[in-house]
Amino acid sequence: MTNTGSMSKLGIILPVAEWRMDGETPRWSDLLAMSLKAEEIGFDSIWVVDHLIVESPTEPMAGVWEGWSLLAALAAVTDRVELGSLVTCIGFRNPALLAKMAETVDEISGGRLVLGLGAGHHEPEYRQFGFPFDHRVSRFEEAIQIIHGLLRDGHVDFQGDYHQAENCVLRPRGPRPGQIPIMIGTTGPRMLDLTARFADHWNVYFDKTGNTAEGLKPLLEKVDEACEKAGRDPKTLERSVSVLVGLDDDPDARGVSVPYLTGSPEEIATELRACSDLGIDHIQIRVEPNTVESVERLREVLKAARG
Repeated sequence: MTNTGSMSKLGIILPVAEWRMDGETPRWSDLLAMSLKAEEIGFDSIWVVDHLIVESPTEPMAGVWEGWSLLAALAAVTDRVELGSLVTCIGFRNPALLAKMAETVDEISGGRLVLGLGAGHHEPEYRQFGFPFDHRVSRFEEAIQIIHGLLRDGHVDFQGDYHQAENCVLRPRGPRPGQIPIMIGTTGPRMLDLTARFADHWNVYFDKTGNTAEGLKPLLEKVDEACEKAGRDPKTLERSVSVLVGLDDDPDARGVSVPYLTGSPEEIATELRACSDLGIDHIQIRVEPNTVESVERLREVLKAARG
């Protein structure tokens, strides 16, 4: 259900690509330390992006740690926080296998997984790793039916143009049979329709909002319209947004096309509360520099946001 007045949940996005940890490549020991610190100071969730490599015209190629291996490890070493993929590219994995992976990680975590899904967009990683890049939304439409059917009912029998799951069963089941939340990250009309039909939770990244609460408003209207068109009460779909926070006077702008949210803890918290006031249920923070020290510095932002 969408936020009805309380402050949104607050999560932290881990740096999982080369050079993304204050210019250094994060090691598992770094990600572990950041995650334990985030849990200690009161973050509600920890998020891992799902890429294989990242290229851009202005940067050298960066490799990325595999996201589901990290989620499984984080599930074993944390106790309280929700864990989510932001978001899993559906084109990288067989959908029935992905449903089994989600059920298994939910088991390891004791029921703390949020399964974030998306159609993917970054062609170089598809090309390098041998995945088809064509008809991404059509492929997603088939895949989400398989994943939804397995996670909700434990069984699916599906034959499509791109995916098949013949009389497939999901066994064993984890601690939340039929209840693992499915989140879809998107702003496109076809994908919003699929979100309204199959998801529990909608997400948008800061590059689509301009990193402002004001930039969220037209997107939230589109989400409401998609729900109404699908015959769904918009209030039954949770909403989340990622926010880019810069803690230094001149934060590293590597790969970023929007302004950072900066200022005192109170000023940053004011913008987070503005998102919450729009009905956002969950905010995922990417902080720069993205280090364990920065996670600790966000302690005061969390206090200010929660009043």
